[in-house]
Amino acid sequence: MNVFSKLIQDMGSLWQTYGSQYLNGIKSTLLLALSATLIGCVIGFICGILNTIPYSKKDSPVKKFFLCLIRAIVRIYVEVFRGTPMMLQAVFIYFGLPYFSNNAIRFENIWSAALLVVSINTGAYMAESVRGGIISVDPGQTEGAKAIGMNHFQTMINVVFPQALRNIMPQIGNNFIINIKDTSVMFIIGFTEFFAVHKAAVGATYLYFPSAAIEMIGYLTMTLAASLLLRWLERKLDGDNSYELAADDQLIMAAGTYNHPGTPFKEQSKEFDEKRGR
Repeated sequence: MNVFSKLIQDMGSLWQTYGSQYLNGIKSTLLLALSATLIGCVIGFICGILNTIPYSKKDSPVKKFFLCLIRAIVRIYVEVFRGTPMMLQAVFIYFGLPYFSNNAIRFENIWSAALLVVSINTGAYMAESVRGGIISVDPGQTEGAKAIGMNHFQTMINVVFPQALRNIMPQIGNNFIINIKDTSVMFIIGFTEFFAVHKAAVGATYLYFPSAAIEMIGYLTMTLAASLLLRWLERKLDGDNSYELAADDQLIMAAGTYNHPGTPFKEQSKEFDEKRGR
């Protein structure tokens, strides 16, 4: 008990001294994770559309060449950014561009560099999620859209994406939660987020574990809140799961369920009357 009491006392001391900095770090982490997830989704949607543009043997060689080239570029992008750690990606982008361009290309704003790194990394994961979501939609939906004269872009926007979005929504939420945690590696380029505040507090007080406990509670709180919010959003997208039978709606005038007013003809079946208790 003395150990736990000392831990709580040390955590309280750290929060009293660095509480505002911890809160600013949480704010920076959430803002970066949310912004990068949204931009990454846009990148993933674009890559998903480009990666699923169909072509056949009847198409011109130029079209097939460009489509194959686009798919190759998307595949290289996805494999590189999914197959390397985000920390090294940050190092290569933030320090590598000035190195290869003799300082002609460099980031003056660390925020923009961190946003670019996390967004590109998220886009690589979302590209495959979007491709899987598009493939999961019944091909008959695409055939029906083409039958009424829609092109590929119109079919994607109006028919396929609304259905695919619900399928990939859990993955979007998963990437957001991952980004909340993975933004901690942005301290490598000097971005001040939640984990960077922890390193600064530890460097000044040497209270490593109490500060780590604050970090653990903070990250867990953020991810749990994000999970609850995303599950609420999924339920909203699912809509109401309680429906009434159309035959019980008094406004429906379907053949066999109503009387012709002013005529002796009755189109209601015997079974319908029995159901109504008539």
